Amino acid sequence: MSDSVLGYLLAACGLLLFTTSTLLTKPASARLDIGLGFLIATSVNVVFSAFALAVQLATRPGGLQWNMRGFWLFAVAGGFSTYLGRWLFYESVVRFGPAKASIFQISSPLFTALMAWTLLGERLAPLVVTGMLMTLAGLLLVSGKPGTFLRGRLAVAPAPGMSARTTVRDRLFQSVLAMGVGGSLAYAIGNVLRGTAVRLWNEPVVGALVGAVFGLALHAAFTPGKREILARLRAGSRSGAWLYALIGVCTISAQICTIGAMRHIPVSLATLVTLCTPLLVFPLSHWLFKNQGDITPAVLFGGALALSGIFIIVMR
Repeated sequence: MSDSVLGYLLAACGLLLFTTSTLLTKPASARLDIGLGFLIATSVNVVFSAFALAVQLATRPGGLQWNMRGFWLFAVAGGFSTYLGRWLFYESVVRFGPAKASIFQISSPLFTALMAWTLLGERLAPLVVTGMLMTLAGLLLVSGKPGTFLRGRLAVAPAPGMSARTTVRDRLFQSVLAMGVGGSLAYAIGNVLRGTAVRLWNEPVVGALVGAVFGLALHAAFTPGKREILARLRAGSRSGAWLYALIGVCTISAQICTIGAMRHIPVSLATLVTLCTPLLVFPLSHWLFKNQGDITPAVLFGGALALSGIFIIVMR
C-alpha cells in the first residue's frame, strides 16, 4: 500500500469518527451540561489514548524514541485543538445545532492550507487546488442556507448595569460567525502544529495523548466551579455521561487517524478530508433530529460537487 493511499484511508477513518462525535454531541448536551460533558470527553481522551499507547508499545519491537521539539509542538497543538477549538465547536453545536456548526469546519482546511504554505512550504498542484475549491464550494452548498448567519446572531439587549464589554462578549458567544470562525482558526493552528510535529516525531498516538493531557490541563485551569465537579457528576445523567465518554473515544481516535494521515499526505489535504463532516452530518442530522433543514436540490448538487472535488484530489 502506497503512502498516499494509507494517508487517505486514515483521513477517511478520521472523517467517520468526527462525524459520529458531532452527531452525539446534541443528544449528550440535552442530558448533561456541556461544560461537564467537555471535561468527561477530554478525560476519556487521555485515558483512551494512554491505553492505546500501552497496547502499541506492548505489540511493537523497540521502545519509544524521545523528541523534545515534537513533544512541545504536540502539546501546544492540544491547547489550540483539544481545548479551544473543540470547546468553541461544542458550544456551537449546542447553541446552533450540528448542521450549522459544521458549516464553519469547511473554512478550517483553507486556513490550514494557507498556514501550511507559508510555514511548512507545502505546494499543491493546480489540479489539487481545483479539487479543494470544488470540495469547499460543495460543502458550503450542503451546509449553508439563506439567512444562516443572520439567524445565528441573537439579539441581546443590555441589562441594567451591564457594561459595554459584557454586552459585546455575550453577543460574540451568541454569534455563529464569531464562534465558528474562532473554532476554525484554532483547529487550523493545531493541525499545522501537529503536521509539523509528526514529521519530526512519527508517533501519532503519543502526539494525541500529549495534546489531550495539555487540553485537559487547560480545561481544569480555566473552568470555574471545580470543587463542585464530583457532586455534579453524581447528580448528573448517567446516560449523558456515557454519551460524552463515547464522544471522547471517537474524538481521540479521529485525532490519531488524522495525525497519522498528516505523515503520509499534505496537512491541508488530510484536514480537508477529515473535516468533510457536513457531507455526512447534514443528511444524518436531518434524519435523526428532523429540524436541521431540508434536502434541497442545492444540497444534492453541493454534495455531488464536493465528492467530485475529493475524487479529483485522490485520483490525480
